[in-house]
Amino acid sequence: MKKHTIRIVGGQYRRTRIPVPDIDGLRPTPDRVRETLFNWLTHFWGGDYHDKRILDLFAGTGALGFEAASRGVAHVQMVESNPAAVAALRSLRTRLGADNVRIHSGDALRALARMREQPFDLVFVDPPFGQNLLAQVWDALPPVLGPHSLVYVESESVPGPPSAFEILRQSKAGHVHFCLLRFDAMQKTDNNPVMPLQS
Repeated sequence: MKKHTIRIVGGQYRRTRIPVPDIDGLRPTPDRVRETLFNWLTHFWGGDYHDKRILDLFAGTGALGFEAASRGVAHVQMVESNPAAVAALRSLRTRLGADNVRIHSGDALRALARMREQPFDLVFVDPPFGQNLLAQVWDALPPVLGPHSLVYVESESVPGPPSAFEILRQSKAGHVHFCLLRFDAMQKTDNNPVMPLQS
Protein backbone atom coordinates (compact mmCIF):
# COMPACT_ATOMS: atom_id res chain seq x y z
CA MET A 1 0.00 0.00 0.00
CA LYS A 2 1.28 3.45 -0.92
CA LYS A 3 2.32 5.55 2.05
CA HIS A 4 0.16 8.61 2.65
CA THR A 5 1.96 11.92 2.11
CA ILE A 6 1.12 15.60 1.90
CA ARG A 7 3.16 18.38 0.29
CA ILE A 8 4.66 21.65 1.42
CA VAL A 9 2.85 24.25 -0.69
CA GLY A 10 5.24 27.23 -0.70
CA GLY A 11 8.74 28.55 -0.05
CA GLN A 12 12.12 26.91 -0.56
CA TYR A 13 10.84 23.42 0.31
CA ARG A 14 7.83 23.70 -1.99
CA ARG A 15 6.52 20.36 -3.31
CA THR A 16 8.52 18.40 -0.71
CA ARG A 17 6.50 15.40 0.43
CA ILE A 18 5.77 15.04 4.15
CA PRO A 19 5.10 11.44 5.27
CA VAL A 20 1.93 10.98 7.34
CA PRO A 21 2.55 8.26 9.97
CA ASP A 22 -0.30 5.85 10.65
CA ILE A 23 -1.20 7.30 14.05
CA ASP A 24 -4.72 7.34 15.46
CA GLY A 25 -6.15 10.87 15.49
CA LEU A 26 -3.37 12.37 13.35
CA ARG A 27 -5.01 14.97 11.12
CA PRO A 28 -2.59 16.94 8.94
CA THR A 29 -3.73 20.39 7.85
CA PRO A 30 -4.82 20.09 4.18
CA ASP A 31 -2.85 21.85 1.46
CA ARG A 32 -5.70 24.24 0.66
CA VAL A 33 -6.08 25.31 4.29
CA ARG A 34 -2.33 25.87 4.67
CA GLU A 35 -2.30 27.94 1.50
CA THR A 36 -5.16 30.07 2.88
CA LEU A 37 -3.42 30.48 6.23
CA PHE A 38 -0.14 31.62 4.70
CA ASN A 39 -1.96 34.04 2.43
CA TRP A 40 -3.41 35.55 5.61
CA LEU A 41 0.02 35.68 7.26
CA THR A 42 1.59 37.26 4.18
CA HIS A 43 -1.07 39.96 4.35
CA PHE A 44 -0.61 40.75 8.04
CA TRP A 45 3.19 40.50 7.96
CA GLY A 46 3.67 42.24 4.63
CA GLY A 47 5.32 39.11 3.25
CA ASP A 48 8.27 39.42 5.67
CA TYR A 49 8.92 36.15 7.52
CA HIS A 50 12.67 36.40 8.17
CA ASP A 51 12.56 37.51 11.82
CA LYS A 52 9.52 35.53 12.96
CA ARG A 53 9.56 33.01 15.82
CA ILE A 54 6.98 30.24 15.53
CA LEU A 55 5.66 27.72 18.06
CA ASP A 56 3.96 24.63 16.60
CA LEU A 57 2.09 22.90 19.44
CA PHE A 58 0.68 19.41 18.77
CA ALA A 59 2.94 19.39 15.69
CA GLY A 60 1.84 16.00 14.31
CA THR A 61 3.28 15.71 10.80
CA GLY A 62 4.89 19.14 11.14
CA ALA A 63 2.95 20.40 8.10
CA LEU A 64 2.40 23.85 9.62
CA GLY A 65 5.85 24.23 11.15
CA PHE A 66 7.74 23.06 8.07
CA GLU A 67 5.55 25.29 5.91
CA ALA A 68 6.72 28.23 8.05
CA ALA A 69 10.34 27.06 7.92
CA SER A 70 10.07 26.82 4.14
CA ARG A 71 9.27 30.51 4.04
CA GLY A 72 12.44 31.41 5.90
CA VAL A 73 11.26 32.20 9.43
CA ALA A 74 13.99 32.68 12.03
CA HIS A 75 12.90 29.89 14.37
CA VAL A 76 10.29 27.10 14.59
CA GLN A 77 9.82 25.24 17.88
CA MET A 78 7.75 22.09 17.39
CA VAL A 79 6.20 20.14 20.27
CA GLU A 80 4.88 16.60 19.78
CA SER A 81 4.25 13.75 22.22
CA ASN A 82 3.89 10.71 19.95
CA PRO A 83 7.28 8.95 19.53
CA ALA A 84 6.59 7.81 15.96
CA ALA A 85 5.56 11.32 14.94
CA VAL A 86 8.64 12.81 16.64
CA ALA A 87 10.90 10.38 14.77
CA ALA A 88 9.25 11.35 11.47
CA LEU A 89 9.65 15.07 12.27
CA ARG A 90 13.34 14.68 13.06
CA SER A 91 13.91 12.61 9.92
CA LEU A 92 12.29 15.25 7.72
CA ARG A 93 14.20 18.06 9.43
CA THR A 94 17.45 16.25 8.66
CA ARG A 95 16.43 15.57 5.06
CA LEU A 96 15.56 19.22 4.51
CA GLY A 97 18.56 20.57 6.41
CA ALA A 98 16.09 22.82 8.24
CA ASP A 99 18.40 24.30 10.87
CA ASN A 100 15.74 26.81 11.94
CA VAL A 101 13.55 23.97 13.30
CA ARG A 102 13.74 22.58 16.85
CA ILE A 103 11.71 19.54 17.91
CA HIS A 104 10.69 18.84 21.51
CA SER A 105 9.34 15.40 22.42
CA GLY A 106 6.74 15.82 25.15
CA ASP A 107 3.31 16.96 26.23
CA ALA A 108 2.29 20.27 24.62
CA LEU A 109 0.65 21.76 27.71
CA ARG A 110 3.57 20.89 29.98
CA ALA A 111 6.02 22.29 27.45
CA LEU A 112 3.96 25.46 27.14
CA ALA A 113 4.06 25.96 30.90
CA ARG A 114 7.87 25.88 30.84
CA MET A 115 8.39 28.44 28.11
CA ARG A 116 9.33 31.93 29.28
CA GLU A 117 11.92 33.09 26.76
CA GLN A 118 11.56 35.57 23.91
CA PRO A 119 7.88 35.68 22.88
CA PHE A 120 6.68 33.88 19.78
CA ASP A 121 5.26 35.87 16.87
CA LEU A 122 2.89 33.05 15.94
CA VAL A 123 1.59 29.93 17.67
CA PHE A 124 -0.05 27.07 15.77
CA VAL A 125 -2.70 25.33 17.89
CA ASP A 126 -4.09 22.22 16.20
CA PRO A 127 -4.79 19.73 19.02
CA PRO A 128 -6.40 16.29 18.64
CA PHE A 129 -10.17 16.63 18.51
CA GLY A 130 -12.51 15.41 21.22
CA GLN A 131 -10.16 15.95 24.19
CA ASN A 132 -11.08 19.52 25.21
CA LEU A 133 -7.44 20.54 24.79
CA LEU A 134 -8.14 23.89 23.17
CA ALA A 135 -9.90 25.15 26.30
CA GLN A 136 -6.77 24.31 28.31
CA VAL A 137 -4.43 26.01 25.84
CA TRP A 138 -6.09 29.44 25.96
CA ASP A 139 -5.06 30.18 29.55
CA ALA A 140 -1.51 28.93 28.98
CA LEU A 141 -0.81 31.01 25.86
CA PRO A 142 -0.41 34.64 27.12
CA PRO A 143 3.01 34.16 28.79
CA VAL A 144 4.60 33.13 25.45
CA LEU A 145 2.99 35.88 23.37
CA GLY A 146 4.14 39.41 22.54
CA PRO A 147 2.10 42.59 21.97
CA HIS A 148 1.08 41.71 18.41
CA SER A 149 1.48 37.93 18.38
CA LEU A 150 -0.82 35.83 16.21
CA VAL A 151 -2.43 32.50 17.03
CA TYR A 152 -3.72 30.03 14.45
CA VAL A 153 -6.36 27.55 15.64
CA GLU A 154 -7.95 24.47 14.09
CA SER A 155 -10.91 22.95 15.93
CA GLU A 156 -14.03 20.84 15.46
CA SER A 157 -16.29 23.81 16.31
CA VAL A 158 -16.14 27.59 16.00
CA PRO A 159 -13.48 28.67 18.55
CA GLY A 160 -14.70 30.85 21.41
CA PRO A 161 -11.48 32.61 22.44
CA PRO A 162 -11.09 34.68 25.60
CA SER A 163 -11.45 38.46 25.30
CA ALA A 164 -7.66 38.88 25.01
CA PHE A 165 -7.82 37.39 21.50
CA GLU A 166 -9.29 39.12 18.44
CA ILE A 167 -10.37 36.97 15.49
CA LEU A 168 -8.78 38.40 12.32
CA ARG A 169 -9.81 35.75 9.80
CA GLN A 170 -11.83 32.55 9.96
CA SER A 171 -13.05 29.88 7.57
CA LYS A 172 -14.12 26.24 7.37
CA ALA A 173 -12.95 23.22 5.38
CA GLY A 174 -15.20 20.18 5.67
CA HIS A 175 -15.83 19.66 9.37
CA VAL A 176 -12.79 21.66 10.45
CA HIS A 177 -13.01 25.28 11.56
CA PHE A 178 -9.84 27.36 11.37
CA CYS A 179 -9.05 30.93 12.29
CA LEU A 180 -6.26 33.43 12.81
CA LEU A 181 -6.31 35.56 15.95
CA ARG A 182 -4.30 38.44 17.37
CA PHE A 183 -3.34 38.71 21.03
CA ASP A 184 -4.12 41.89 22.95
CA ALA A 185 -1.06 42.46 25.15
CA MET A 186 -3.03 44.81 27.42
CA GLN A 187 -4.69 41.68 28.80
CA LYS A 188 -1.33 40.01 29.50
CA THR A 189 -0.51 39.62 33.18
CA ASP A 190 2.32 37.07 33.30
CA ASN A 191 5.76 38.59 32.66
CA ASN A 192 7.92 35.80 34.05
CA PRO A 193 11.21 35.00 32.26
CA VAL A 194 11.42 31.76 30.15
CA MET A 195 13.45 28.60 29.77
CA PRO A 196 14.06 27.26 26.26
CA LEU A 197 13.10 23.70 25.31
CA GLN A 198 15.68 21.24 24.11
CA SER A 199 15.42 19.72 20.64
